[in-house]
Amino acid sequence: MSESVYSRINDIPRGSASDKITEGCLVLEGGAFRGMYTMGMLDAFMQNDLNFRCTIGCSAGALAGMNYVAGMIGRSARANLTYRHDSDFIGVGSVRKAHSVIRLDFLLKDLNAIELLNVRRLFDPQRRYVVVATNCDTGKAMYFDRDYCGNIFDAAKASASMPYVTPMVNVDGIPCLDGGASCKIPYQWAIDQGYEKIVLIKTRENGFRKKVSDRKIAQRIYRNHQAFAVSLDNSSANYNKQCDEIEQLQAKGRMFVIAPSQKVTVTRVEGDVEKLGDLYWLGYNDALNNLEALREYLNK
Repeated sequence: MSESVYSRINDIPRGSASDKITEGCLVLEGGAFRGMYTMGMLDAFMQNDLNFRCTIGCSAGALAGMNYVAGMIGRSARANLTYRHDSDFIGVGSVRKAHSVIRLDFLLKDLNAIELLNVRRLFDPQRRYVVVATNCDTGKAMYFDRDYCGNIFDAAKASASMPYVTPMVNVDGIPCLDGGASCKIPYQWAIDQGYEKIVLIKTRENGFRKKVSDRKIAQRIYRNHQAFAVSLDNSSANYNKQCDEIEQLQAKGRMFVIAPSQKVTVTRVEGDVEKLGDLYWLGYNDALNNLEALREYLNK
């Protein structure tokens, strides 16, 4: 097996999720390749009949959430652990084809020739799928619902398109980029929608906070989209506020939060597939270790 492919790729589980629906809303944080943690957790959820009525994801969470809603166990992980070093996904081929360091169409389109997405299940009206992207004209978060969006695949692409290194994505006539620029963890949307049971998967360990800089880098680079630039420059501070609020809501029992049980050292564009695989299994095992407590929360 090539060294560019994860050594335990054949251990990644396969199969289809059951038709059982779990009431509540599943909220998925982003984090680029730190989303491997989420992929492991979602696979364990599907294997244990935890298929939430609603799934909302940001960035990498939106992409992992797509395969989760489609009920495809292991598809997200196999794609990233097999093709991380394929240049048509990340590298020279990506720049040539998409003018982007990361070519998300590889995951959203090309991958279908290798492992076809279950579109019928993805669009099952019994379940909701929502992704967060940032409107580059207003700098505000937009919540694209599968059933009310012109093209949910474009919305997912926009949600995961990283600023500075990827072009803006047109979604329903609106230029959009990374949902994390405006709302890294969309738990408030779930609260505002009236969901009583909210389960949040984070990709950073509890207690983690981002460093906040006074440098206004985005406002220099995105001169023609100043509202977006301001949101991007403020995103770390806003993330820290979200983490504070999440801890308070968790303490009150308003939501069930699962975060990595170990410090996450995987970078946003991590190239070490063995580290990525380890993070996948951390998410998978953290899910199993939280199953009993999670079911107690859901059944209250």
